Amino acid sequence: MNEQFERLMLRVESLMARIESVLPQPLGAPDWSASVAYRYRKRSSGHAALEPVRHLGTMQLADLKEIEDQKEKIRRNTEQFVSGQPANNVLLTGSRGTGKSSLIKACLNEYSARGLRLIEVDKADLTDLPDIVDVVSGLPEKFIVFCDDLSFEEGEPGYKALKSILDGSIAAATPNVLIYATSNRRHLLPEYMMENLTYTHTEDGEVHPGEVVEEKISLSERFGLWVSFYPFSQDEYLTIVAQWLSSFGVGAEAIAAARPASLVWALERGSRSGRVAYQFARDYAGRA
Repeated sequence: MNEQFERLMLRVESLMARIESVLPQPLGAPDWSASVAYRYRKRSSGHAALEPVRHLGTMQLADLKEIEDQKEKIRRNTEQFVSGQPANNVLLTGSRGTGKSSLIKACLNEYSARGLRLIEVDKADLTDLPDIVDVVSGLPEKFIVFCDDLSFEEGEPGYKALKSILDGSIAAATPNVLIYATSNRRHLLPEYMMENLTYTHTEDGEVHPGEVVEEKISLSERFGLWVSFYPFSQDEYLTIVAQWLSSFGVGAEAIAAARPASLVWALERGSRSGRVAYQFARDYAGRA
C-alpha cells in the first residue's frame, strides 16, 4: 500500500512539474552586465523575458546631421534624466526616415557609461509594462523604455495601458524609468475627416473639440516632450549623403561626383530622407 502511494505521489509531482513548466512565470531580472540594451520578448507559451542585445549599433549623436534642434531637445532631456533631475517622457513624430529611432540609439551610446539603459518593447506587449517597471524600479541605472513606430488602431489594449502608465495610474511614477516613443502619427491614432464634425462653436466663434477628438489627443498629451521631424530639403539631403559617404571612407572628390547619383537614388524612392541617404551611401561605398 505504501509503495503504491509513493508511486502515485511521484506521478503527481511529475505532473505538477510539467504543468508549472508551461504556466506563465513572473518576469525575472536578466543579467544586467550582459548589455546596455534589452528586448522584452513574450513567447507563445506566455513566458516573458528581458533578452540582452548582443550587437549594438555604433550610431553617435555627431553622426546625425540636419536635425540639430531635435537633437538638442532629446540630448537635454536625457542629460537631465541621467543626472537624476526631473525629465519628461518623449514622443518623436514626423516624416519617416528622418532619424527618430537613430537619435534614441545614439543617446544610449552617449550616456550608457553613465548608467543609461534601454529596453525595447513592442506595441503588443505594452500591457506588460508594469511588470517591467517592477523589475527595474529598485536599480541605480536609468532605463528608457523604447517603443518604435508606435501607432494604434481603435480598441487596441495597448492604447489604454500606455495611457494609464504615462499619467493616470494609481501607482506613482518610477524615477528611473522614462518612455521614449517614435511614431509617424502625431496623435498615435488614425484621424478621419468626419471627426471634425464633432467640433462645437460658441457664439463668439471659439472652437471646442468634440469627445472623439479629445480622446485621440489625450494619449499624446501625456508625453511631456514632443519632438517633431520634417522632410529634408535637397541641400540637407546632400549634406547627409556626404556625411555618410565620408564615414564609409569615400574621399571628397568622389563625394562631390556622387551628388547626381544620390539625387537619382532619392527620386527613384520618392523620398529625401536620412534613411535613403544612408542606403545610397552604403551602396555607393560598396561599389566604389
